[in-house]
Amino acid sequence: MAKEKKENPKSEQAEEKKETAAPDSKGGATEKKKPAQAKGPKAEKSKTKPAAVEELPEPKVTPRLFELYKKDIIPALMKRFGYKNVMQVPKLEKIALNCGVGAATQDPKILETVVRELTIIAGQKPSTRKSKKAISNFKLRENLPIGCKVTLRKEKMFEFMDRLISLAIPRVRDFRGVPDKSFDGRGNYTLGLKEQIIFPEIDVDKVERIFGMDITFVTTAKTDEEAYELLKGFGMPFRKREASEGAFGVAA
Repeated sequence: MAKEKKENPKSEQAEEKKETAAPDSKGGATEKKKPAQAKGPKAEKSKTKPAAVEELPEPKVTPRLFELYKKDIIPALMKRFGYKNVMQVPKLEKIALNCGVGAATQDPKILETVVRELTIIAGQKPSTRKSKKAISNFKLRENLPIGCKVTLRKEKMFEFMDRLISLAIPRVRDFRGVPDKSFDGRGNYTLGLKEQIIFPEIDVDKVERIFGMDITFVTTAKTDEEAYELLKGFGMPFRKREASEGAFGVAA
């Protein structure tokens, strides 16, 4: 009896693939056609995937003093000085905070403390300022960090000014108003503070050293009188002028 040949399953599968693959025009085998997808509302629903929920950005809060400037200060200044165009009205450009630390020549850690507390007050990290030349009498070398400075603009500027006028200045001991003689003749005003602890952001129990600072308000005003009325409109508590005094404390 002739021996029966064993069936090879792999050879059978290869033959089936050859039969199903039809030759194309170039002599190669064409791919199998996929079954057509059903069209209709069910198919459209399957295609649309649920969109990922995007986190919406938090809306920006307009500073209170900026709204006050647009609604009240601009009309008041136009009436006071007779401006014909809104663009002529002076505005606040920037606020610069300067702090000199002479003791940093002996102990550099003092400057680090001042920078940290000034960052808390301004809400922006200040830059350190270095000495330009060496002075032997003061034990000062060239390019030695002896101070820090920070400049605020736009929203941070108005927020800082609001905190300064509403919270910090009223906490000054024996306060009788800020002087009106610190204008530079070009519409800029500089205010000096002796203690940083008047700001509510500073914890008095953690203060290592008391230091002061100079705050300069830079405006687009051409005269000191215009800058005075601008800052007064924001609520700057200037000292009351006596009847015998003229503008900015000058005798009439």
